[in-house]
Amino acid sequence: MTATTPHRTTPVGTGTAVTGTGNLLRFMLRRDRFRLPAWTLGLPLLMTYFAAALDTIAQTPEDLAGLTAFTSSPAGALFGGPGFGFDDLTIERFLAGQYGLYVLLGAGLMGLLTVVRHTRTEERTGRAELVRANVVGRHAQLTAALTLTTVMAVLVALLIGAMMTSRGFDAGGSMLFGASVGAVALAFAGIAAVTVQLSEYPRAASGTAGTALGAAFVLRGLGDMAAVQGSGPSWLSWLSPIGWSQQTAAYVHDRWWPLAIALAFAATTAATGYVLSARRDFGAGLVPPRPGPPRAASWLAGPLTFAFRLHRASLIGWSAALLVAGVAYGSFTQPLLDGFENAPADLVEVMGGGSGDLLAGYLGMMGLTMALVVGVFAVLAVQSLRAEETEGRTEPVLATSVSRAAWIGGHLAVVALGVPWLLLVAGAGMGVGAAASTGDAGLLGDLLVGHLAHTPAVWLVLGAATLLYAAAPRMLPVIWVVLGYGLIAGYFAPILELPENVLRLSPFEHVGEYPLEDVSVVAVVLLTVLAGALAQAAVSAFRRRDLAGGA
Repeated sequence: MTATTPHRTTPVGTGTAVTGTGNLLRFMLRRDRFRLPAWTLGLPLLMTYFAAALDTIAQTPEDLAGLTAFTSSPAGALFGGPGFGFDDLTIERFLAGQYGLYVLLGAGLMGLLTVVRHTRTEERTGRAELVRANVVGRHAQLTAALTLTTVMAVLVALLIGAMMTSRGFDAGGSMLFGASVGAVALAFAGIAAVTVQLSEYPRAASGTAGTALGAAFVLRGLGDMAAVQGSGPSWLSWLSPIGWSQQTAAYVHDRWWPLAIALAFAATTAATGYVLSARRDFGAGLVPPRPGPPRAASWLAGPLTFAFRLHRASLIGWSAALLVAGVAYGSFTQPLLDGFENAPADLVEVMGGGSGDLLAGYLGMMGLTMALVVGVFAVLAVQSLRAEETEGRTEPVLATSVSRAAWIGGHLAVVALGVPWLLLVAGAGMGVGAAASTGDAGLLGDLLVGHLAHTPAVWLVLGAATLLYAAAPRMLPVIWVVLGYGLIAGYFAPILELPENVLRLSPFEHVGEYPLEDVSVVAVVLLTVLAGALAQAAVSAFRRRDLAGGA
């Protein structure tokens, strides 16, 4: 059976379009026995961590009052939300209104990735075709995926509500906030139900849904900034699923009705997904892939240029996103400095201003932030190698004169060169925005140096990820722990009072956050050498293991 051949998935008289949904759901639960608890426990634990950190930052009413200047500014609205009740700020209001945004983003990712994983990815790998050879309805796969996502959303909502209630917060507001998080997951699960019908490639489907998530964040940010300023298109917030959840105003107005919009949107998009699914062939997408030229270009003859061709679209997308993000964050430099003028000392220290130079601290912290983001790019690039292998595209390449060392070395080289390029783009965007905001053109040079200085740390993450892929592919997700720890150590080490030896476990803590700290040349050299050693070990390990397996 080919991908373009329509076929009947449910024999006449043996069932309906959703026959077999229960069996598929049990199979998905079995496959996600690690991912499901990671998501459903991870988001509540993240909220618990935010709550504990906030208790440390704001221990007195005066500390809370010091937060108001920033949270009530346009920068606070962009990075947090509309700030309901911030004129009479409490711990729970700040927690839901400022930190809650990042949990909402995580819930959106959970919803869209779960649906893509259990629908389009299953079709692409061929597993869905084997399943549909049995008595399984055409819509059973999508129904089971949406049911699983709903179960996860409900669990996240209940656990977050219970956690916040256990800390002494209002029970009604806590459950409302938890429900708002679950509603975002359902909304983006519905969006993914549509995008998986459009493209036959999982990465395109998840990328399109991820773009919708990014657009929702931008629309909400623009609308909330306009609302804080008292002028402009504040209605933009109502075009965003994230905005609907924030408009519930937990612990302030406790409005449940905006969630009805989210649920109606989720139901509509899911129904659209079912309709589109019936209009396409199995394994195909409604948007056919663009046919390539009949002959490959001459410059694609080598493994290095071929690797560049595979990563080119990703590099272009990340470059555009980091440039826009850099300009946006840089343009709020002066408003942020003004907003933190009377902030609590602990919060100022988190923002990098523990030395008294808040400007240098903020710029250094943004360099670290962009380095962590580029680290995500590096890990995803290595994960794409795993996808190339498991989907059967690596073996035909290696059946030619291309050696294993040349294949993996070509990908390593392209991604390694992409790291400083992306840091340079992010630093340039941040520098332009900061210079325009503060009127100090010299900040551009400082930010370029500060961003590029983190290159060896990202290279180390890249080397470790590649070694995991080459030696034990199933262990590759462990590398996310390194990035997660780098985030915690970089942002919250002053609050958590981590010992110096523990702090140094993060590769991002050695070079220094320029311009707040001098760049350590010794650390740059050592991290580069260590990253090179890991890359060499990865090449050697990949030459010894079987394809599509691993140790």
